[in-house]
Amino acid sequence: MNKLLTGLLGLGVLLSSFNALATPEQDRQALIKFYTQKYPNVKVDDYVYGALAFDADSKAQYDSIMEFPPYESVIEAGRKMWETPFKNGKRYADCFPNGGKQIAGNYPMFDEAKGKVVTLQDALNNCRVANGEEALKLNDMKTMGTLTSYMRTLSDGMLMNVKVEGPKAMAAYESGKKTFFSRKGQLNFACANCHVQNGGNRLRSELISPVIGHTVHWPVFRGGDNLVTLQQRYEGCFKQVRAVPPPQGGETMNNLEYFHSALSNGLPMKASVFRK
Repeated sequence: MNKLLTGLLGLGVLLSSFNALATPEQDRQALIKFYTQKYPNVKVDDYVYGALAFDADSKAQYDSIMEFPPYESVIEAGRKMWETPFKNGKRYADCFPNGGKQIAGNYPMFDEAKGKVVTLQDALNNCRVANGEEALKLNDMKTMGTLTSYMRTLSDGMLMNVKVEGPKAMAAYESGKKTFFSRKGQLNFACANCHVQNGGNRLRSELISPVIGHTVHWPVFRGGDNLVTLQQRYEGCFKQVRAVPPPQGGETMNNLEYFHSALSNGLPMKASVFRK
């Protein structure tokens, strides 16, 4: 009971810093302060490893697995998709600055012309449509998931740099923040209950990952070459608290990803990683 009260008190103190007038950078710094005080022995940069930052043995096992990643065939399939020309002769690289290298950390981004958040998957589909191809289904891991996993490797090590500039972008960010902190479903849980209040704690046998550093490594491979995107994980979380998930690629999901990603600004991307 004392641990629960302490955790709730800590969350309450943090939430007081997350007010409607706070900038994204102020939100990020509030979280860093919260975790630094809670876990003074964990370096901020180590949060890119998620829950592994709190378990040296699991981190060692992860490092061993990553010496011979079990998903290299998927990355290779994504490379072939990336390099295969469209019917008009152009390629994905022609749609992005620097040929698509060192840019994934800028996503999601707010498109002022469209008045909405554009994720990396959206940008890939925009590229396809602009070149006369059909859009890929966002939840198809054989196509969109595989392609995204390869494109993210082109930005491995890039510092996350999600920009929130202007009133419309800020409104989208605040919408995502509201979804993250709002309780939902029959279990009446918010994303923050697990990934802020209980980040670094155990739920049964599993360590819960903290929100800082969350978005630097998606999509991830689970159990070998089973690919999971960030919005698929959101969908799973909604279902776990017995809530109806909003559609992938819709305004609610994209705004949530926008807010969520901005909290990891300044941390290096860890493209294509393995998780249990």
